[in-house]
Amino acid sequence: MSTSQPGTPPGTGTPNTVWLRPVPDRRGLNRDIALGLGMAVAGLIGTELAKSTAPGQVDMGAGGIEAYVLSAAIALPLCFRRRYPLTVVLVVSILFFTAGERVPFAFAGNLVTQISQFMAMYTAVAWAQDRRRMKIAIVVVFLEMFCWLFYGFVKALQTDAITGANQGLLSPYVSFVLLNIAVNVLYFFGAYFWGRAAWGIARQRHELEQQAVELATQQQANARRAVIDERLRISRELHDVVAHHISSIGIQAGGARRVMDSDPEAAKNALSVIEDSSRTAVNEMRQLLGMLRAADPELDDDLGVPVGKAPQAGADRLPALVSTANGEGLSVGFHQIGQPVKLPETISVSVYRIAQEALTNVRRHSTARSAHVTLRYLADTAVEVEVIDDGRPKHAPVGSRLGHVGIRERVSLLGGESEIGPRPVGGFRVRARIPLQPVLPEGEPET
Repeated sequence: MSTSQPGTPPGTGTPNTVWLRPVPDRRGLNRDIALGLGMAVAGLIGTELAKSTAPGQVDMGAGGIEAYVLSAAIALPLCFRRRYPLTVVLVVSILFFTAGERVPFAFAGNLVTQISQFMAMYTAVAWAQDRRRMKIAIVVVFLEMFCWLFYGFVKALQTDAITGANQGLLSPYVSFVLLNIAVNVLYFFGAYFWGRAAWGIARQRHELEQQAVELATQQQANARRAVIDERLRISRELHDVVAHHISSIGIQAGGARRVMDSDPEAAKNALSVIEDSSRTAVNEMRQLLGMLRAADPELDDDLGVPVGKAPQAGADRLPALVSTANGEGLSVGFHQIGQPVKLPETISVSVYRIAQEALTNVRRHSTARSAHVTLRYLADTAVEVEVIDDGRPKHAPVGSRLGHVGIRERVSLLGGESEIGPRPVGGFRVRARIPLQPVLPEGEPET
């Protein structure tokens, strides 16, 4: 069973084998080099200041420069702290111990030395990719440092180096031991837990970025699915429209054949009806030619396209739709503007579906108490349907807005324009304008 690494918030843990914190880019590595060099210079300055403030003569080590060399050498490995974090923490710890033994005055009085060791431990915990080796390295460093600390306590006790006025509850030696243990526990364990928290935050950020990418991909897939779903529904409606025209053509052709000899005028009228019906059917088919080429019939079952045939929708059924939508806290009104004209069946069905989808969104995703549907006949050029409401979007559950995608797709296929969004005076508007003349694909000749 996989386990979560320390420092990861509950519910976001990633198995050990899944995530490795990547090494910083070139810019980040260059900053580490600058940091290491800057700390080395600061170490030299700190050693010189410690020498100047020492109360007596100090031992500078071999050749009088050992203290300077060790002070700079402790900081220089930080140039590679995030590229080789485990190697750096071991090297810095060895140099840290060496400086403490060889040049105690520079070790104790140089704050840069202490900071370098802290940064090396923090970086190892925060950036090491192999977490098991990191733990082993940190345990080795901790054991080394605390054994060294207790060795110093024993040595101080043997030489009676800790003296004082003994004015407190505890002796000077006991107070010295307790104080140093507390400081070192805070120092070493503080570096460890701070590094572990940084590593956990970095992994959580990575997981959130991955989730954001997956969510964006899923939303794109859902949007595409909604478009395909809408196209398949339109294709079924188109099938009904064309089937109606073909049935009419068959009836008129049969009638014309029967009266061709006895009543040529009636046969001529029947042929005229056949000609009109065939033109209308072909034009409506061409309006959705692009959709028919793109739709995938294998998705019918996945998308849940109903097999049964519902009563044919159309603009003339908008009052019935409004009547059905009324109730349960929502008041819906309807009025019609302009002189009604006979709409091509594809457009008539689309007007109904747009209004139906808009009212469904009002009820599901809005706080609206009232809505209004307006059907406008713009002479013989276009028809417009508009649905407005007085509500605000609900905070939860949040809608997917895939219904809006479907509306835009339907209107676009018919060569129209759509406007979907909040109103300046409050509420929401869905408006679609569809031309009555068919918009043919570019390069297609009219029939």
